[in-house]
Amino acid sequence: MNTPDLTCWAIAGPTASGKTALSLAIARRWPVEIISVDSALVYRGMDIGTAKPSAAELAQVPHHLIDIRDPQQPYSAADFVRDASALIRDIQTRGRMPLLVGGTMLYFKALIDGLDDMPTANAQVRADIETQAQHKGWPALHAQLMAVDPATAQRLAPNDSQRIARALEVFALSGRPLSVWHAQTKTHTSPLRANHLIALEPSERPWLHKRIEERFAAMLKQGLVDEVRTLRARGDLHPDLPSMRCVGYRQCWAMLDGCADRPQASDLQHLREMGVIATRQLAKRQLTWLRSMPERQVVACDASDATAQAIQLMHNRLDFTALDQP
Repeated sequence: MNTPDLTCWAIAGPTASGKTALSLAIARRWPVEIISVDSALVYRGMDIGTAKPSAAELAQVPHHLIDIRDPQQPYSAADFVRDASALIRDIQTRGRMPLLVGGTMLYFKALIDGLDDMPTANAQVRADIETQAQHKGWPALHAQLMAVDPATAQRLAPNDSQRIARALEVFALSGRPLSVWHAQTKTHTSPLRANHLIALEPSERPWLHKRIEERFAAMLKQGLVDEVRTLRARGDLHPDLPSMRCVGYRQCWAMLDGCADRPQASDLQHLREMGVIATRQLAKRQLTWLRSMPERQVVACDASDATAQAIQLMHNRLDFTALDQP
């Protein structure tokens, strides 16, 4: 009997493309364990706005890297690569197949291409940068970055606080621009082959836009505003945290900043519009990243047989005979 190939596979795609449904269908066919590739699902207490799998879905198959951080705690691409690499090895040791599922393309890129050996986050340096930003504004810090690292500054918007702060932090800690770190040649052996990544991409963009609109409306109906209100009430979170910058949460926080009491219908309508626009922009960035990977295996997520296509693609490329479940 052939030894089954337990090389990990991945499902990537824009938000609302059907990644969770496909991953659960694959789990019904073969013994897999799912590793979440999502920078928002790591946070506890953020369930509605992240479209976190339900308790019933989580019970169907082992899931990893979900609910592992408090929203106040950072979780970086380096953290993900470390955790995901260890999980891949452990899952393979158990005779099961790792299935990476998500839409945080930076995490996929870091896992496939490797990371620069740049300085890790430093709380004191980051706090100093945040204090400067409060007094001068992020455009002023963007100008500072332009002086020491023009290559990085030119690709960042003047209000991109998270990335500006990281670039300034790296320069403060190492004396070297972030662009220099990124230009270094990396030696890296990835546990994920680029041609083992299934990309769910719509053949018709309006199909995805409709799904995004329906999904955000459903989140509001399920209580997204109350979820964000609960997070705000903690008192230790603020809108510049990576967790609160997630699409949906950022827009809700801004709306609640302007509401003395309960939001009016006009506030909610504006929130819905802003949330949909931001989600569409996110989906566009996700698709742009995917299309930069020529080795990916594309499945049209708006096809009626998308799930069957993906399963057949996997079955044809690897020997799953020993893994097939009755």
